[in-house]
Amino acid sequence: MKLKSLFFLFLPFIISAQFGLQKNIIKMELVEGQDVAYPNSNYKFAVKLKISEGWHINSDKPKEDFLIPTNLVSQDPRFQFAEIVYPDSKDLKFEFSEKPVSVFDGTLHIGALLRIDAGLQEGDYRIPIRITYQACNNQSCLPPSSLTDTLLIKVVNENTPITELNSEIIGTIDYGKTSIEQNNENTIASTLESSGLLLSLLFVFLGGLALNLTPCVYPLIPITVGYFGGQSEGRTGRLFLLGVLYVLGMALTYSIIGVITALSGAVFGSLLQNTIIIIGIALIFVALSLSQFGVYEFKLPDSLVMKAGGAKAGFFGAFFMGLTMGIVAAPCIGPFVLGLVTYVAAKGDPLYGFWLFFVMALGLGLPYLFLALFSGKIKKLPRAGDWMEGVKHIFGLLLLGMAVYFIAPLFPKDINTYFLPVFGVAAALILLVFDRTANNNKGFKFFKIIFSLIVLAVSIYSLVPSSRPEIPWENFSDEKYQASLDVREKIIIDFYADWCIPCKELEAITFADSKVAEKMKEFKLFKVDMTQTMSPETERLRNKFNILGMPTILIIDSNGREVKRLTGFLEPEEFFEIINGVE
Repeated sequence: MKLKSLFFLFLPFIISAQFGLQKNIIKMELVEGQDVAYPNSNYKFAVKLKISEGWHINSDKPKEDFLIPTNLVSQDPRFQFAEIVYPDSKDLKFEFSEKPVSVFDGTLHIGALLRIDAGLQEGDYRIPIRITYQACNNQSCLPPSSLTDTLLIKVVNENTPITELNSEIIGTIDYGKTSIEQNNENTIASTLESSGLLLSLLFVFLGGLALNLTPCVYPLIPITVGYFGGQSEGRTGRLFLLGVLYVLGMALTYSIIGVITALSGAVFGSLLQNTIIIIGIALIFVALSLSQFGVYEFKLPDSLVMKAGGAKAGFFGAFFMGLTMGIVAAPCIGPFVLGLVTYVAAKGDPLYGFWLFFVMALGLGLPYLFLALFSGKIKKLPRAGDWMEGVKHIFGLLLLGMAVYFIAPLFPKDINTYFLPVFGVAAALILLVFDRTANNNKGFKFFKIIFSLIVLAVSIYSLVPSSRPEIPWENFSDEKYQASLDVREKIIIDFYADWCIPCKELEAITFADSKVAEKMKEFKLFKVDMTQTMSPETERLRNKFNILGMPTILIIDSNGREVKRLTGFLEPEEFFEIINGVE
């Protein structure tokens, strides 16, 4: 009994002695890899650990769930790791484990790349770097412990040269690619930096052309066909001029939105979180649709027409339509634009940024110039007659559908998903029952019936309750996120917005895949609604996680490291391969 009492009496001193021993057996030193850092770049450094002879610490992957892995953490939320490179470990056999344990011993160097945010101001920063570990010898293990040291970083502009430091250590570490999976951005930035102005403009022009392959711009096709199908007298020269004005309108919108967004550090496409702008866009679509129903035509005042040398009525409408289409496509056209936004923000040159976005938008809009020519030629089809008015009515309904799409997010989530399908049912019934324009033309009537039945079928299918697998998403909170990190859960964070088309495609196609849904159950799943982008809370989360656009999906492993950052739509197979490799 006395011995037991003595044990508990001296237990605090025993524990204190063990923690004192921890400090003696592990020495930590931060090794700088460069003297300064640029915004929107990665700062290279290493952590040097010296472990006393006869002791070891578990590696970052010790192969046994009950063992505490070595883990490197930045304690400043503004600076997160882009890459952590742990050294090769040793496999040692111990009596407490049935299989060899992966450990570190002796002197080792852990390489690290720290992400410097694009919007970070120049100046000196002190970042606490902590390493957590568990030390053992051949007989016993000490309690898990940690060491912290402060990393000093000087952030400067790009006119200041960077000097490499401590190459004898840093040079031995293979940092590989600069992860947080900003590879698209880094590739774009490095390509533009290494190219002259003309080559840079050519590069972004080709990038703009490639953006037409993304799902987010698909809605522009029927709208463009619909608009130009009823805005031309069929003359090729006039059609070409209308198309040029349409493309220039798109380019001007991208130039203004892209540069302002980049220089302000806001999320690309965040204008669409503003209720007034959303209503304005919807009203524009309504106005354009009314012109398709013959209510009026776009026409400049006669005095301006005379001054413009007889410009026809559709010129202003084409340019205005292009301005609108730029806003429609802006929020979610992929990593290329996000990379360009980041690069312009780091450059800080509004004129240079204007030209980059202008030329990129010309590339994006070039196919629509040819589409405008094709669409306008509809009126030159054989046997022109009332069927042309019927086509315009269909296009008018498509434009009204876009107005419904943009206005829906202003309403509660439990009802806004029904708006577009209900409108689709109504539009199909209007075409089938009430709109008898050109029904005397058998060919057009057959086309209208088939088109209406397809719209009706798709709309009714959308109204049927989904049989998709249930995904256990939770609304993000700092407390829940930290709790998941503490218990070493794998995490997926989905940043989405109601106005983002690829976000909805991910939900309907990728996350709905049974194989993907089953694998996602191994993760803690958080949703972050970025629809109201400028609200204080979403702005805080945007800065915390360095979110530039939607969708953005962060995949975090059990060590709390961001191993993948996804932007844009991914097919189920590709997404499954990514999450299947996360430990």
